Amino acid sequence: MTPQSVREPAYEVDGLGFAYRHGAQVLEHVTCQVRSGEILGVIGPNGSGKTSLLKLLARVLRPQAGVLRLFGKELSGLSQDHVARTVALVPQESQLLFPFTITEMVLMGRFPHQRSRGWAGFGWEGDEDVALARDAMREMDVLHLANRLITDVSGGERQRAIIARALTQEPRVLLLDEPTAFLDLQHQLEICAILRRLNEERGLTIILVSHDLNLASQYCDRLLLLDGGRIFRMGPPEDVIRPDLLETVYRCRVLVDRHPQSGLPRVTLPGRPMTT
Repeated sequence: MTPQSVREPAYEVDGLGFAYRHGAQVLEHVTCQVRSGEILGVIGPNGSGKTSLLKLLARVLRPQAGVLRLFGKELSGLSQDHVARTVALVPQESQLLFPFTITEMVLMGRFPHQRSRGWAGFGWEGDEDVALARDAMREMDVLHLANRLITDVSGGERQRAIIARALTQEPRVLLLDEPTAFLDLQHQLEICAILRRLNEERGLTIILVSHDLNLASQYCDRLLLLDGGRIFRMGPPEDVIRPDLLETVYRCRVLVDRHPQSGLPRVTLPGRPMTT
């Protein structure tokens, strides 16, 4: 495998700016690179622009300023199908309006590839599509639930199925917004372990938004700390999970020590608000 230091960046973000219509600026002057094959955690307080940044990277939203490049090509110049075959987005809340089976939902990830073959979409899956969907379900340990309705499984099983749908897109980049939200501790750790394994085995570039600073610290190669729509600090966990930085951004007292097994920084909250 080509050393990461000389591999083409997955994303190049240059002067990115975005504001919702009739709203305040959400992101401003965001400039950074996302390395191919890394796990990047995006952290920061509520309203700092984390989810908006993820949607911009997926081209769900369009920036008002700056340039976004995906593997060297300007994102604005790529077709939506090309982006969907390269980037898969797992939102924090997926709308499950119809009682599809797990298999039916996972097969939806093949839609961009079906369109590229000139097929109409749902209901036109070929043997290759079904095989890829089954592989993704096996990877995420939901194959035994293939015929169950998505509305009839647990939150952890549903989240694994949604990630399986994203993997069926065969993306080079996986974007996840709070992938462990609303899950118990066991399922949180399972999801993080699966993401790390996918990253190591497939070289998948993963960008995840998380409010859990400790999970982000333990499982991400680098962290991007946002504050007020701007990058406050970006680097390995040791350079970002620091009391001085976190207290400035989150405006509360924190204690940071080292995890006894990984040696990576770990955050505790002593419960003393900062006085102004």
